Amino acid sequence: MKKWLKRIMPARRTILENRHLSVFGRLLHDPNLWHLNRRSASGAVAVGLFVMYLPPVGQMLIAAGAAIALRVNLPISVALVWITNPVTIPAMYYFSYRVGCWLLGTPAEHLGVEFWTDWHHWLAAVAPLTVGSLACGIVCSAIGYLTVQSLWRWNLAREIRKRKERYRAMAESRLSEPSSKRQL
Repeated sequence: MKKWLKRIMPARRTILENRHLSVFGRLLHDPNLWHLNRRSASGAVAVGLFVMYLPPVGQMLIAAGAAIALRVNLPISVALVWITNPVTIPAMYYFSYRVGCWLLGTPAEHLGVEFWTDWHHWLAAVAPLTVGSLACGIVCSAIGYLTVQSLWRWNLAREIRKRKERYRAMAESRLSEPSSKRQL
């Protein structure tokens, strides 16, 4: 898991040279932001998945600020907000809107042409979209956090099991060798 994450993570230099993230200055040089362990990876996934449901203005800055404040892996946090892109935004925010309508108990507006031409409809959609986005962000964040924690533990247990099997095989091969070879 750790090798795969290191392979797909953006390079440290790429993030340090990003002009939008330069507002954080020396804070970006904290080594804890670049560590890759179970805590920092799962926290970074939680931050990134929560921030991706926020309005798409300044998501990278918000994710970077949260990663710095929570001292989790910065590249993962920043990279995950890019799940929100022009292709995924309509589906994500429509789903958030529907969830918000369900949570607030309000009927969902029909999002036809008349909805987009009259700004009064937009104001009616703000509350359900906000509530739905926060709810979706919290749920995605929790699921992402627990998934990374579980996968990391599963992978660690598998590596320990493999190591024990290797040691056991080495010990058995030594025991099966003739005693004359063992004495040499």
